[in-house]
Amino acid sequence: MKMNSRDNQQSERKHLHEKEQAGERRSGQELAKARRSTKDNLQGEIPGWLLIFLAAACGIIVANLYYAQPLVEPIRQAIGLSAGSAGLIVTLTQIGYAAGLLLLVPLGDILENRKLVGVLLLFTVLALALSAAANSAPLFLLAALLIGLGSVAAQILVPYASHLASEESRGQVVGNVMSGLLLGIMLARPISSLLAGWLGWRSIFYVSAALILALALVLLRVLPRRHPESGMTYPQLLVSMRRLLTSTPILRRRAVYHALLFASFSLFWTTAPLLLGSPAFGFTQTGIAVFALVGVAGAAAAPIAGRLADRGRSYGATGLALALVAASALLPMFVHTGSVLAVALMVIAAILLDLGVSANLVLSQRAIFSLGAEARSRLNGLFMAIFFVGGAAGSAIGGWAYSAGGWRLAMMIGAALPLLALVYYATEGRAERRLERTSEVRISEMRSRAKR
Repeated sequence: MKMNSRDNQQSERKHLHEKEQAGERRSGQELAKARRSTKDNLQGEIPGWLLIFLAAACGIIVANLYYAQPLVEPIRQAIGLSAGSAGLIVTLTQIGYAAGLLLLVPLGDILENRKLVGVLLLFTVLALALSAAANSAPLFLLAALLIGLGSVAAQILVPYASHLASEESRGQVVGNVMSGLLLGIMLARPISSLLAGWLGWRSIFYVSAALILALALVLLRVLPRRHPESGMTYPQLLVSMRRLLTSTPILRRRAVYHALLFASFSLFWTTAPLLLGSPAFGFTQTGIAVFALVGVAGAAAAPIAGRLADRGRSYGATGLALALVAASALLPMFVHTGSVLAVALMVIAAILLDLGVSANLVLSQRAIFSLGAEARSRLNGLFMAIFFVGGAAGSAIGGWAYSAGGWRLAMMIGAALPLLALVYYATEGRAERRLERTSEVRISEMRSRAKR
């Protein structure tokens, strides 16, 4: 009797275990089937050509924000704008971009992404054409505002690329796309300077309008559709952003890190041309444009940072990125004369700065995009808007510091910003680092179950 009872218990346990395994297999199959059927899921291996195309697209789009920066003086004279108001040429584009990050980028969570990007790009084409043809200050300034508004299409493509990627390769994919975006930022100023020198300042806006039009037509043809299944209205979407900001510590921390780094970045690239163009260095406009090209090397950090994040090394890589930016400001602090050594120090500082900023940007976006697919556009919009404010503040502080205390004061402030970020980084406890990895582990486990 006892033997029979024991045998029955063992048989029941075995039956329950087999039932559990069968249930898990069914759950995994159902999960895999649901993922394949949902329109919101596009995960898989991205073809190499599509990844390169998305990277190039982001670079071409975001470059529109920076074309006017080295051309402020000729544009001001052509449209009859006073010297005191010349800063509006750049500032209004930045305001338009910041508004777009908060008001348009979140639409990527509720509208079909391909059509949304296409509409924004066609809108940008009209704004660029208007700026190229404008002969009055009000018309050009309106166009500048609209260019910034439409150029947020790049920040819809970045989370879109994240949706296309598998969880295991998401950091690498985001890093590759961001390397294209960063190249666009770094090449925009020298390209616009050189083209304006050959064909006049209007040429860069005509050329960009043609490029963006061609890009819009190709994107609408080749991009896979992605239609988020969200029942939210637009007002609900905007209200939810406040809740996301207050309830997402990873977003807040990463936004603060990068706001401080981007402030230092903007400060350096606002004041370095002033130093290089001064009598101590005597660089021409072309020479300054060539110097700006050294920052292109910084884009190489983006895919490397993405791979490190995919391997769970975000915390250490973030500390290294913050330290690189701090070193980039400390290194040239005492440069005053145009010697070969001074120029070499400036070049090294520019490379270190761009390496650190590029790496931290990718690490931050990788962490944010791992929080969930349903809110990626809103999270990205909030993150970008916050650190963009930091960049605008850095530009303003840099101009003031250089006029008030020269290059040394500017670099002292430039070093203090990433050092402050390092102090904040030191407060990041184990619990927060574990929280940053939790969603990655959970999604990875779900994927492995679905495969079984």
